Amino acid sequence: MSQLIERHSRKAARILDSARELVLDHGVRKVTVSEIARVAGVGKGTVYLYWPAKEDLILGLFARDVLTFLDEIIARITADPAVVLPRRFAPLLIRTGLKLPLARRLHSGDTELLRLLTQQTGDRELFARTTPSAMCEMGMPIVHRHGLVRHDRPLPEQTYAVHALLTGFGTAMSDPATAVPGVDDPDKVLADTVARLVEPDTAPGEQAIAAAAAETVAVLREMRDAVLDLIDRSQTLQQ
Repeated sequence: MSQLIERHSRKAARILDSARELVLDHGVRKVTVSEIARVAGVGKGTVYLYWPAKEDLILGLFARDVLTFLDEIIARITADPAVVLPRRFAPLLIRTGLKLPLARRLHSGDTELLRLLTQQTGDRELFARTTPSAMCEMGMPIVHRHGLVRHDRPLPEQTYAVHALLTGFGTAMSDPATAVPGVDDPDKVLADTVARLVEPDTAPGEQAIAAAAAETVAVLREMRDAVLDLIDRSQTLQQ
């Protein structure tokens, strides 16, 4: 079975698109398999051909958003290793995360979606590892080892400070209407703040940046494989 069945089935792609649209409009609790099938223009049994239950479809849908998130981060670092510098990595994580529709739905307080994502311990841990703050916590030891952050403060304190910073900026940047007047570029404000908070006075060399980038991408690819495994488990295409 293909891990991304929508690449080989137009019906599966329509089902996913319809489910995403309905969940974003109405929330997980109010959406039924019958309604998803109607909007997708397929029979109810066709939905069950690909996903054994509504919960599996929603879980797979969210996992695909996470996969998109990881793919974009990996692509950006691969194209430009200097993206791993904290001042660039932090805004990238938040902006990329804010583009994910279901992540926004989760932040809006969809308790049923949250319940689905926390039912299984492995799934809960996987999704927890891919939040912008958790991704930064993952990356901090890597950039610390390669000299991309300061060494005059304990790493746990630096990591906590960046975590708190991302949490606050993430909340503010998700609702631009709450921004303080006169701030036209919150990404720049975040980048400058992170740089002042953790980056060393002397810029790291290209070799150190390249090594940190390679290690970061390797970790992200491991996460990506775990997400693909989750997608594979959430769908059950009959042969």
